[in-house]
Amino acid sequence: MAGVVVVGVDGSASALAAVEAAAREARLRGASLKVVHAFMWPAMHVPLGPSPLGPPEGGLRTMVERLLAEAVERADATAPGVEVTGSVVTGEALTVLEAQSRAAGLVVVGSRGMGGFVGLMVGSTAVHLAAHGRCPVLVVRGDVRTEGPVVVGVDGSAAGEQAVDFAFQEAELRGTTLVAVHAWTAWNAPVPEPQDPAEPYASPPGALAEAEERLLAETLAGHRELRPDVVVEPRVVHGPTREALIEAGRGAQLTVVGARGRGGFTGLMLGSVSQALLHHAPSPVAVVRGGQDFQPGSALP
Repeated sequence: MAGVVVVGVDGSASALAAVEAAAREARLRGASLKVVHAFMWPAMHVPLGPSPLGPPEGGLRTMVERLLAEAVERADATAPGVEVTGSVVTGEALTVLEAQSRAAGLVVVGSRGMGGFVGLMVGSTAVHLAAHGRCPVLVVRGDVRTEGPVVVGVDGSAAGEQAVDFAFQEAELRGTTLVAVHAWTAWNAPVPEPQDPAEPYASPPGALAEAEERLLAETLAGHRELRPDVVVEPRVVHGPTREALIEAGRGAQLTVVGARGRGGFTGLMLGSVSQALLHHAPSPVAVVRGGQDFQPGSALP
């Protein structure tokens, strides 16, 4: 499987956990791994070399080279045999990683970095990339596991199709079960049209639940044909989507969601469900934006 996995590093413990996850992803995909550090100080015209009063091995540039070397070493130790390169790119992290996502099959980041404010559950870089990245974005948070299912949120929207496809791919690569969760309430489920136009526009008892079960089955059908080896566990939950996915993610290797789903407000880049998971999911989260011009697992042209 062609492509490159990109991971952003800043020297934090969260970033090193992201490096390990990215190395495993690259190994699963048969891809190379690119470790990237966004170095904003040159643009601010500050001295990069050692201070005249300090040790010769000091300075911002040496510090950056050291943290990048540590990240590359961690990747090599996690996934021997994967081609790993390190790159220092001048610019601010959000801009640099968004640009890197244009030529990547996957971008991986930690949930919080060195500049995070105390009390925040997730950093601005992770949220920004999930909303604007040009490829799927994996945010490493919660319990990182190499066992357990892949969980995907299914809502039947066109925008969510790529998220379902990505989740099938991840389950196949990992050799694990895919738990497909479709949560609905009377507030977010469209009311089925009456079979007879003369009848009142209302559903008989049980019709709404049957429609939602049918929606999940129809959404999964084509993906099951493409990847018949993936064992799928469909779950239809009557309740809020955020709570259902957070609960399903306990013990999972990965939870996959679309950036926006059914019922989202036009113009929003990131929906409430994906944002809630980035802040509260008990396992790593992959956010896939609908309409991205890429094939999952491969680089953009």
